Order: sequence, then C-alpha cells, then structure tokens
Amino acid sequence: MAELTIGFLPLVDACLPILAREHGFAEAEGLSLSLVRDMSWATVLDRLLYGHSDAAHLIAPLAIATTLGRGRPAQPLSVPFVLGLNGNAVTLRQELADLVCKPGRLGDPRIVGTALGAVVKMRASEGKRLRFGVVHRYSSHNYMLRYWLAASGIRPDHDVEIVTVAPPFCADALDAGEVDGICVGEPWNSVAVERGAGRIVLATAQIWRRGVEKVLALREARLEERRGDVEALIRALIAAARHFVDPGNWDANAAILARPEYLDGSAELIRRAIADRLTLERGSAPIHYADFMFQYREAANFPWVSQAEWLYSQMARWERTPIVAEEAGKVAGVFRPDVYRSALLGSAEPLPGASSKVEGSLAGPTPVGTQQGVMTLESNRFFDGLSFDPHDLTGYLARLP
Repeated sequence: MAELTIGFLPLVDACLPILAREHGFAEAEGLSLSLVRDMSWATVLDRLLYGHSDAAHLIAPLAIATTLGRGRPAQPLSVPFVLGLNGNAVTLRQELADLVCKPGRLGDPRIVGTALGAVVKMRASEGKRLRFGVVHRYSSHNYMLRYWLAASGIRPDHDVEIVTVAPPFCADALDAGEVDGICVGEPWNSVAVERGAGRIVLATAQIWRRGVEKVLALREARLEERRGDVEALIRALIAAARHFVDPGNWDANAAILARPEYLDGSAELIRRAIADRLTLERGSAPIHYADFMFQYREAANFPWVSQAEWLYSQMARWERTPIVAEEAGKVAGVFRPDVYRSALLGSAEPLPGASSKVEGSLAGPTPVGTQQGVMTLESNRFFDGLSFDPHDLTGYLARLP
C-alpha cells in the first residue's frame, strides 16, 4: 500500500484528508495516510518544502506566494484539489460589534462596513487605530478582509492595522484585547464566542459567495513523481467530501474531527460548522447560514485557474506591485485542473468543460458546459457586485478602490 504524509492545521476544513483516512476511502484507493498536525501555516509549509510531508492542507494564496518566491526562495507548488470554499467568519470584540451590527443575525457587509468606517474615523480622531488579526499574510482571510474593508471606504494598513495570528490563538488574541477583530476559520470563531470574547458579525461567504479557501498542495516535483498516488488521493478526497456533506454523517464526523489528534475541540462546535449553523453570541441560539462551509457540489473541489488568478490580483494590489505577465503565467500553472480531470475521468463526478471562469458573474443557478456529467453553478457574487475577468488583471485592479 502506498504511503502519503499530509500536514494540516486543527480547522474544520481539514476534514477531507482526516475522513478519507478514518472512513477507509484512502485505503480503498490503495493509500495509507499519515496525518501530521501543526500549529501555524509557516510550519505546515516548512514541513512540505523540506520533504517531511508529501502534501498539505494549505491556505490557497500561500501556494501561490511560495511559487513566486514571496518572502522566501521560490519553490513551485501544485494544487490539484480544492479542500473547500469559504468557512471563515469575522468576529469582533463585543463592544465593537455592538457599534456596527445588530445582534441576533449576521450583518449586511455594506451596512456593517459603513458603520465600521464611522468607528474608524472616530478612533482616528483619538489617535488610535483598530487592529484585525488574520491567520497569515498570504491567506484568503487577509484578502477577503481587505477586499471588504477597502470596498467600505476603509484603507487597510492606513486606517486600520492588520496583523498575523495563528488560527489556534485567534480567540486568545481577541480575549486578551490584542486585536479588535479576527478573520479565521472554524472552530476558532465559535471558541471566541463561547468564551464571551466576541461576536460573529459576518461570514466570508457574504463577501465572496464561492471564495476559494484551503487546498491540497504538493511540491510540483513530488506531484509528478507520485502522480498515480495523487490521483488516487483525489478520488479518496471526493468520496470523503460526499460523505461529509450528508446530514446523516454529521454527528459521527464531528466526533472524529474533535479527537485530540485532530482538532482537539468541542464536537458540538464542530458539528455546528458542518451543519452551516453559527452561534453568533454567547448564550444565543444558533442561526443557519446556507453554504457557510462548502466542501462539495458545483465543482467545489475543482481547482479553477481563475480563482488562483484572483488571489494573485489581490497579492499585487496589497503589495503595490504591477501585474507581471511571467508571474501571472506561473500563477496560472499552480492550480492543476488537468490532474483533477485525469483522476476523475470516467467516474460519476461531473467535470467542468472549462478550467477558468469569470468570478462573481453568476447571480443564480446557471447550467454550464461539462466534460462529463451535468453541472449547475449557483451564485458566486462578490458583495459589491464587481466581477473578475481573469483575462484582464490590470483592468480589474484599476477598477478597485
């Protein structure tokens, strides 16, 4: 049996490799999975780059930054599978949440952003800045938060400060008053809520309805060296994804993920995230927000090249660097729909006919062309109504605040 080592962080969206191992989906594909838990994205990446793991549960922008050599010598990574879309939230300290969002429900990004802008101006008059914590400089959390703030008239790095806090410590940082808000994945928003450290005001799915989140990343050379095993892993992960979204499996899967070797947390909090239910404030009843986490359906696991290119556009935007054709070409090669297609061709899984699309262009259910099967994509809108055409990166950036 072929062995693969996969690094991960204790987050609900590490679910698919864990469940592929625990439910025998990997074994059915001839794989033995060894899962290694870390505490920060930096250590997950180091383990991958130095060959201590074969693959990693990774934040998507970090795979791109590593390939481009941002912050360290360039090492090409490949992403043949998306582990999930969205699943993050914005949680604010209680006194700030009370100023910008009515209790009992998630806020409207536009209304919350406008109210937050007023608070930012008030703080500026006092010589103070709000501070937000994100899980890594190269994370979708960082880019989603910045996208929302900027569209709300708040200038990241000027009007507010954004710092890095590893996911398992986000609730601690909020509780200690070191940050005024966090953008992190579950269960860490809910941990903050249970402590009374803050209130959830937004889900990132409200900012970009189908935003790419965690991915399966490998060194490019390792993928080519073990191509057959990687394709077998993709089939095991798809089986785990189908299992994960079935309501009949939620209790069992939450119990597995809560175990000490995985998330080491509350099965109740984990089950809420799986079921798209969030307790926004300590002591309140959970609310349902459809597709808070998105692990399957609508090609959720397909590595759309346009998603990678949107992340690159935000990297250039916030690092104030130009779009470079050579870099854009490298970015387009990080996401590997060819490997995904090869792994699932001839299976019952629908395969999109294209490998790229205009992000944010769909307002409702839309049938799309396929290579195999039938597929309907639902809304993938950005909250401000803009869309991203991957064929016009420079023009897109010119339209943004």
